[in-house]
Amino acid sequence: MISEPYLFFAEVSLDLSRGKFQSGINKLEPFSDQFSESYLFHFLYAKALKGLRRNTIASKYFQKCCAIAPANQLARQELIELQASLQASNCEEQIDLPPVFDPVTDELEKLSAELMKFEPVITSENADPTSILEQKQPFSDDITIAVPTESLANLFTAQGAYKKAIKIYTLLMQLKPQNAELYQQEINSLLDQL
Repeated sequence: MISEPYLFFAEVSLDLSRGKFQSGINKLEPFSDQFSESYLFHFLYAKALKGLRRNTIASKYFQKCCAIAPANQLARQELIELQASLQASNCEEQIDLPPVFDPVTDELEKLSAELMKFEPVITSENADPTSILEQKQPFSDDITIAVPTESLANLFTAQGAYKKAIKIYTLLMQLKPQNAELYQQEINSLLDQL
């Protein structure tokens, strides 16, 4: 059992950087069960095998790395390099590269598939323009206004929607009692126009 794996892996990595590939394999092999799901273990083992030119077995370990951590592109890049070297040496052997999994691309593909299924509702259009009277009445006088403002009251007054403007001024009187007298004058003016 290795008590400090990071030191162990650093030592193996140092061996590999010095070209001592067999030494790296000898150090890693006894712990293959302990690190069976370790990306770093498989990556270093594959690098050592690649250094010994045992490319077929190395590719299997790089593929295991890709399965353990699909987003980590180091092992995938090593597989691509192995494939290129095999093609350059006119070797019959081919390496199956694992598919790259990108969560963003996957989500975009799913979204695209759903959008392809979307069919907009077909509406019938007519050429009759909306009357001015209809345009001035965007909604009924009974609808609650969530955010009453003086600008909205002025807009309703300009449109001739006096009941709505009165409703806004009434709400504003409750929200801003310091301006109640001004709002009351506006309401009285609007009542005269009804």
